[in-house]
Amino acid sequence: MEDAGILALYFARDEQALAETQKKYGPSLFSVSYQILRCQQDAEECVNDTYIRAWNAIPPTKPTFLGAFLLKITRNLSLSYYKAARAAKRGGGQVEALTQELSDCVTGSPELLLEAAELSRLLDKFLRTLPQKERCVFLRRYWYCDSISDIAAQCRMASGTVKSSLHRTRSKLKRYLQEEGIFV
Repeated sequence: MEDAGILALYFARDEQALAETQKKYGPSLFSVSYQILRCQQDAEECVNDTYIRAWNAIPPTKPTFLGAFLLKITRNLSLSYYKAARAAKRGGGQVEALTQELSDCVTGSPELLLEAAELSRLLDKFLRTLPQKERCVFLRRYWYCDSISDIAAQCRMASGTVKSSLHRTRSKLKRYLQEEGIFV
C-alpha cells in the first residue's frame, strides 16, 4: 500500500493503518533500532512504541514522507532507550563515541548555537553537496549507527577507506558550518 493510503487510514482512525505500517516499514524500523540496541527484544519494543507514537501523532500531523517520519521516531526512541539502559556508570559508550567523532564539527549543545530547525536545514544542505557514496557512508555511520566494518561491507570499501572518508567528511562539515557563520 502506498503512503497516501496508509495516511488515509490513520486519518480515518482505522487500526488497519498499523498493520499496513508494520507490513511496509516494520523490517526497516527494526533494523535501525537493532543497529543501535543490539538486542532483539529491545528493538521490537522500540518498534512497537513507534507504532503507538505514530498513531497518536497522525492526525493532526501529516508527514510528507511517512518512512522518514517513522524512522526518526524509531531512532530517537532507540537512542533514548540505549542511553537509559547503558548510562556511563554502567559501562556504556557507543553513542558517546559517535558524538565524540562529530565533536570537532559542532561543539557544545547545538541548541546553543542555533535553533534545531536551522541546524537541521544546514545539515540537509551540506549532505546534498556530497557525492552519493560519501553521503551514504556518513549517514550509515551517524544516522544508522552502523559500525565501520558494516559500512565497509555494505559499500564494498576497505575499513581504512571508510575511516578516511568519514574524517574528510567531518572536516568538510566543519568548514561548511564555519562558512555559514557557526564557529567551532
